[in-house]
Amino acid sequence: MYKKILLATDGSDHAKRAAENAIHITTCSEGAEITIVYAVAPDKAKSDVLANWNASEINDVRRERVSDVENKAREAGVKYEVKILHGEPGPTIVDYANKNTFDIVVIGSRGLNGLQELVLGSVSHKVAKRANCPVLIVK
Repeated sequence: MYKKILLATDGSDHAKRAAENAIHITTCSEGAEITIVYAVAPDKAKSDVLANWNASEINDVRRERVSDVENKAREAGVKYEVKILHGEPGPTIVDYANKNTFDIVVIGSRGLNGLQELVLGSVSHKVAKRANCPVLIVK
């Protein structure tokens, strides 16, 4: 049913549960594949640079956020790729999903920044409202 699955992750517990669901969906559909995205917000990018002046260290930190998901996908034997996106997470994920015509977006209900979600509205809510495909929000 779903062949092209977008999994948004940030390393949070909800994102890890979302990954489990995305992997399950992928194993149920022959030929399905997952694109794992991690959106780096501009303020996060700035703090990453200040904390890790070496560009390779910054990329290592970002890859570490998706390493658990990669390991789970590898263990399940599903086809996947990882993309690091830059911009505000909600709009950036929506833009990427819409431009690349995914069949479904899978995202955790809460991310790493609980305060921002309370004040500005959650990333998952923004994605659900604006994506042109079904969105599975995992608690």
